[in-house]
Amino acid sequence: MKHEDITHKVIGAAYRVFNKLGFGFLESVYKKAMVIELTEDDLKVEPEKSLKVYYDKQIVGDFYVDLLVEENEIIVEVKSVQNLAKEHEVQLVNYLNGLEKDIGLLINFGPSGVEVKRKYRQPK
Repeated sequence: MKHEDITHKVIGAAYRVFNKLGFGFLESVYKKAMVIELTEDDLKVEPEKSLKVYYDKQIVGDFYVDLLVEENEIIVEVKSVQNLAKEHEVQLVNYLNGLEKDIGLLINFGPSGVEVKRKYRQPK
């Protein structure tokens, strides 16, 4: 399955979760609901997945991502804040670089709905 197809399914799942739960819950609630939705979409999803962090091709530590979808394909960071900030986006790109992953989604379950930012390790 291509990145675009996977991200499309993840974004659709986020909207379904928001439509059922609305705004106001902790990130952990949205993460668990996303796991249910993604599993029902026949996607392999691992919550709180530990990944190795690389620096100059050497492992320098471990990091836990909110959701890892389709076996190392897509990193999903879940937020539940008033508004996404530039720092959230920069943080996701730093994760992609350090974890040597190509694409990530930043999903915010905010008061005005779902906000999604797609980020790449290498700018497109």
